[in-house]
Amino acid sequence: MEFVDTHCHIHFDDYALDAEEVLKSAHAAGVTRLLAVGCTLRDSEQGVAFAAKHEGVFATVGIHPHEAHHYVGDAATLARLAELCQDEATVAIGECGLDYYYNHSPRAAQIELLEAQLQLAQQTQLPVSFHVRDAFDDFLPILANFSGIEGVVHSFTAGKKVLFRVLDAGLYVGLNGILTFTKDQAQLAMAQAVPLEKMLLETDAPFLTPAPFRGKICEPRHVVETGKFLASIRDQALAEIAEATTQNVRQLFKLS
Repeated sequence: MEFVDTHCHIHFDDYALDAEEVLKSAHAAGVTRLLAVGCTLRDSEQGVAFAAKHEGVFATVGIHPHEAHHYVGDAATLARLAELCQDEATVAIGECGLDYYYNHSPRAAQIELLEAQLQLAQQTQLPVSFHVRDAFDDFLPILANFSGIEGVVHSFTAGKKVLFRVLDAGLYVGLNGILTFTKDQAQLAMAQAVPLEKMLLETDAPFLTPAPFRGKICEPRHVVETGKFLASIRDQALAEIAEATTQNVRQLFKLS
């Protein structure tokens, strides 16, 4: 079986484990590919460099909504992101979006930076990895203003009502270790309802380590545990989950 971790940050400066050993462990577990996801300009650049050095590693480049107040109106940063999009290691833009739960950046700044990155996605025809928390009522109408955008809402934890709105927008849904330890039955019901052809697996490493590895630093190999959990609650074979989600990766990120 082959698995893909579609969202991790093992290239970050403060990732506490040895990235080389982490990659070996991932491959041994059947995780053949992973996406190193950028949240700032610096770690977007680092992600592209990291991907260039490792087979099966790809990069996404973008600015997280938490960081919007640092970058809004910064034409030089947007120009540099556009350059990074031309690198063969770059397969998507993100993570970008809106986060109204923490509001680390003003909402107006988040929206402006999201729209700038959606424009970049249109120009480059790259898919987008979205971070959206407590902000779908603003996010989905904004997305509707930008035709042709493909992407995934990563770390999706909303209920079925929002799920169906996201699916209607043509987006994929990224599921991770949160589901293995959540007490929220609405989240579990959502995970059971996600169409297999719209599901992606991810870890968000070093965050959100799934059971039974709670308390340890999350690694890409742990994506298999999320797959096992989903197989159990959806009454599907793990091989079916692995095959479908890997095919979805090929479809969305245009990976051979």
